[in-house]
Amino acid sequence: MYLKTQKFLVAGASRSGTAAAKLLLRHGAAVFVYDEQAAGAEKNISLLVSLGATAVTAETLADAQEKCDVLVLSPGVPIDHPLPVAFRKAGKRIVGEMELGALFLKAPAVAVTGTNGKTTTGNMIGEIFRRAGKNAVVCGNAGLPLCDCAETLGADDVAVVEVSSFQLESLSSLRAHVSVILNISEDHLDRHYNMTNYIFLKKKLLQNSRESEYAVLDHDDETVRGFAGDTKAKTVWFSLKERVDGAYLANGDIFWRDEKIASLDELPVRGMHNAADALAAVCAARLFGVDGKTIEEGLTAFKGVRHRLETVGEINGVKYVDDSKATNADACVKALDSMTGDCVLLLGGRDKGYDYDALFERIRRGGVTQAVLYGENRFKLFSAAVRQGFRRASLCPDFDMAVRFASLLAKPGQSVLLSPASASFDAFSGYEERGERFREIVEELTEKTGDSGSAAAADGKAEAEHVAEVVAAADGSARAERDAE
Repeated sequence: MYLKTQKFLVAGASRSGTAAAKLLLRHGAAVFVYDEQAAGAEKNISLLVSLGATAVTAETLADAQEKCDVLVLSPGVPIDHPLPVAFRKAGKRIVGEMELGALFLKAPAVAVTGTNGKTTTGNMIGEIFRRAGKNAVVCGNAGLPLCDCAETLGADDVAVVEVSSFQLESLSSLRAHVSVILNISEDHLDRHYNMTNYIFLKKKLLQNSRESEYAVLDHDDETVRGFAGDTKAKTVWFSLKERVDGAYLANGDIFWRDEKIASLDELPVRGMHNAADALAAVCAARLFGVDGKTIEEGLTAFKGVRHRLETVGEINGVKYVDDSKATNADACVKALDSMTGDCVLLLGGRDKGYDYDALFERIRRGGVTQAVLYGENRFKLFSAAVRQGFRRASLCPDFDMAVRFASLLAKPGQSVLLSPASASFDAFSGYEERGERFREIVEELTEKTGDSGSAAAADGKAEAEHVAEVVAAADGSARAERDAE
């Protein structure tokens, strides 16, 4: 693609869209930038205009569509949005930000996808590679867009690329030396409509793999296990349940084939889902030639990622755990299985198109003393709780109130767990902002707890009573509204 002779319309001016536009501008392309949420993208659009881009408004969009040869999609813009549909009808090219970055990538890549664990696995791999002296950059879906680093990485470096189903909609050129596919469970059905489409997109990561490349697959996941028959790459497995040709768990130890790599007890991150991520990371590192000792050092040095079962405070014997990154039901179940002791669970946000019955069936089995439901989907969550016979659920009008109410319900020795099983876009820009707001509220509660004197105690008691009254009223009105439906 000779960029100087073509005009590009970049749809979306958030992190990914901005990175794509900058790359195009560096190569002398004519760039037009459009974002439906212009008010939230003003800063980025102004920056791109200062670099030579043309801002597109709703009024000038039709003219820009006519002028431009290529549409560049940010991950937040679905492939069935009217804009890409119009470009397809006109016979024009559509690429995603990651696809554009892949065209400029010279470094070998490890690509990681799956429903849950992508960020953890990618960062584990990055930590191991850095311990091995490699210049490894973790990029893609979490953090740095591929367009921001593709050109700076050379043949001796490694790109560890986290790939989401959104990015896979418009990705066709990435050929990773190692492709890692983790577990697959219901997610993003509001965008992909059904599991058939979602699974197709996940498997798409392997479409360019050849006999000289590797597919690292979760042997314990029946869907992922089936991908082995649809790729030319050499298949390497990881499993928590049995010995496989690859990485596996045996008697509490992590093995690569017959070589012991580390003891599970040595890993700072807990939970069997993290153990599975570690096995996948072992496979990727060994396939790049990293020795076992270095892999052990990387795994034992890895402390986890932000907003994934991260303890953000403790007040009066109650721990506050931020698992805001758990945006689907399966991730929430994994969080519950990893907790020690009982918890008050915060659930809610924007619905993603699936039901929550299996989640509440797990909640009903134990470990959750109370579920506090908030956000756009709180009524749907509440209905699932009722169907599954879980009676200890309350509804709150908003996130802040839900966190404060949960703090009143939790007892010493328990935890308040934010593991929402939902997207955050009803009230936040992403799971990161939701997690940061959770931390802020915990800090505010900590400060109030630290106050002394009867006035502070009286204020605290009054606030507690007020919160309880508001929640009780919201709970009652919500139940009435649900019954009326």
